[in-house]
Amino acid sequence: MSRRPLTDTPCRATAQAMEKLEEKIAHLERVVDDLSGVVARQAEDITVLKRRVEMLMQREAERETDQGSHIFTGQERPPHY
Repeated sequence: MSRRPLTDTPCRATAQAMEKLEEKIAHLERVVDDLSGVVARQAEDITVLKRRVEMLMQREAERETDQGSHIFTGQERPPHY
């Protein structure tokens, strides 16, 4: 029965485990960087959209003030009848 040196197998297994962990960490770092960019772009988009909604709400408020507070229910005849 031949015995392998005890230091050979555990060191190799440890080195392989470390390599796998390093690969996983590198992959996770790339994913985090990618997601960070996505979140930053979404934050910019949200800011722009909030401004647009605010402008639209102001326009609609002005329109209601100019035309009165009439709400079209869909059952009224259009003005061209």
